[in-house]
Amino acid sequence: MTGLKVNRGWGKFFLIAAAMATVLILANGSFQPAMSAEKIKVAGVFETPIEEPWVNQIHMALLKAEKELGVEYTWSESVKSADFARVMREYAEKGYQLIMGDAFGAERIARRVARDYPKTAFVFGSGIGPAEPNFGVFDNWIHEPAYLSGMIAGKMTKSNIIGVVAAMAIPEINRLSNAFYAGAKYVNPDVKCKFSFIGSFFDPPKAKEAALAQIEDGADVVYAERFGVIEACVDKKVLAISNMSDQSKLGPDTVITGPIWDMWPTVKYVVSLVQAGVFTAQDFGGFSYMAKGGSYLAPYHKWEKKLPAAVKALVEKRKKEILDGTFRVDIDESIPK
Repeated sequence: MTGLKVNRGWGKFFLIAAAMATVLILANGSFQPAMSAEKIKVAGVFETPIEEPWVNQIHMALLKAEKELGVEYTWSESVKSADFARVMREYAEKGYQLIMGDAFGAERIARRVARDYPKTAFVFGSGIGPAEPNFGVFDNWIHEPAYLSGMIAGKMTKSNIIGVVAAMAIPEINRLSNAFYAGAKYVNPDVKCKFSFIGSFFDPPKAKEAALAQIEDGADVVYAERFGVIEACVDKKVLAISNMSDQSKLGPDTVITGPIWDMWPTVKYVVSLVQAGVFTAQDFGGFSYMAKGGSYLAPYHKWEKKLPAAVKALVEKRKKEILDGTFRVDIDESIPK
């Protein structure tokens, strides 16, 4: 009887220790799924075509999860608001444990569907907070590399006029535009910035037209927040800053660098929570910060030798300060002026 009591005591001790370890792991944000974790089914629901940079970064991270984490992944693109609920429900009814996508244009729809499937994890790009029990959110918090890009633009402009062509004046885009301009002003107090909003998340011809108008007005470095801008910069032989993904191939002599949004840290963490059965509604936006590896500057490619060493050194110094936590890029979501 004594031996039995001792074994039960140690068993209880180990159970408590294991539970505490799990809590600590989750608190530190470094949870790793067990080797025997269930293979989960993941679906992507996207409002725009896959080639649109914002959506593409989520898509690429989910493809990586399929390869490295063993999930089963499928997706639907160019889903209109009228079809959003139907597509989400079809995936939920088919037993997909995790559904991800962009909810900005279908915010209320996505949240309403999620409430009907409390055992399914929903994680969507959103400018609003999470909703219990199962609706998590994220956003492209890439204002830090946008600021660094602005520093480069401020140093490289010859006309002291730079430009931003973006989708629309919403908080998520305003903070990138304002950070870009703030970085430029930091290194060049005389620089002025033109802002154009095309009113769409994906309209390359309209973005190109807006960029051409800015260039006509003197802008010689343009932040291509949307697709179509780089084409205008190539045509007019002015410099461009890309956005979201490495777009150097669109204009190797034109694109210096730009903010990259890497959704892999976010996707990896979310999948691990779902696999472990411990998913809760959270704001996963923090995983997009530079310190978490969720954003960074694109490689300079051909500009590695063309960009002045003094400019690269200035950017590298500020980058280190951001990563060290000794400099914080302001989050300004007001409409740019």
